[in-house]
Amino acid sequence: MTFLFSGRKEWNEKKKEVILRGILCVFALIPAIILIILFSYIFSNGISAINIDFLLNSPYMLERGGIFPQIIGSLCLVSVCLLFAVPLGVLSAIYLAEYAPDNALTGIIRFFVECLAGIPSIVIGLFGLILLVHYLNFGISLLSGGLSLGFMILPWTIRASEEAIRAVPRSFREASLALGATKLQTIRCVVLRNAFPGIITGVLLGLGKALGETAVVLLTAGSGLESFIPRSLFDPVGSLPVYIYMLATQGRHSSTAFSKASGASLVLLTIFFAINVSALLLRNRYIRRMRGEIA
Repeated sequence: MTFLFSGRKEWNEKKKEVILRGILCVFALIPAIILIILFSYIFSNGISAINIDFLLNSPYMLERGGIFPQIIGSLCLVSVCLLFAVPLGVLSAIYLAEYAPDNALTGIIRFFVECLAGIPSIVIGLFGLILLVHYLNFGISLLSGGLSLGFMILPWTIRASEEAIRAVPRSFREASLALGATKLQTIRCVVLRNAFPGIITGVLLGLGKALGETAVVLLTAGSGLESFIPRSLFDPVGSLPVYIYMLATQGRHSSTAFSKASGASLVLLTIFFAINVSALLLRNRYIRRMRGEIA
């Protein structure tokens, strides 16, 4: 009798585990399903607008022309943003993870970094407009827009880089120091090498946020309808998110405006996926090479 009861109890536990695993699997699939639905909707509505003229011409009269300056402008904005935020973020993370003492001041710094990550983008755009555009007299320009986007993704880069650096086992540091390396050499050659995949992941999260940002770019970089490619950091610059916003809000609600907005959205998603896939392939190749060196 006891054997039957224990067997029934074990069967019930396995049944609960199977049900729970199925529920968790469904929840795990929901983000992928949402992404597939979103991309399918944009693709079906925007593919008709994609052609050589649309990709290589400049826009005019809002609903006519192409998006070439907007593609180049978005890539330029993201480049300036990353050139500003990534070195500053990684260096800040190195200090917080390797040098900063565990005291109230360090806790306050981390608190402010986390608060900065939650500030609405429109507030960061207004800050960039006041500080960079007017006070520092950079004007509505590529530099103002790129630096403002850098302010926005900086906390993401810091937190992701710090967590990646802290995840490197302490024994790696101790072994390097025992072999006679200095602390700086240990950080550069051991810690950062092993933390590189995690740092890349954090940079990708920030890059996706910067690539699709609208409010910050609209206030600091340009109207989104610029028909020229910026020749210097102080030129206004068009961008795909602002161009899409302008079509959606100021277009004549015609099928042409909707199709071009969807087409520009499809191009934006394609750029985002291409950059992410390239970075992930680079990261995975780096991980395999490190494993080969260790083996």
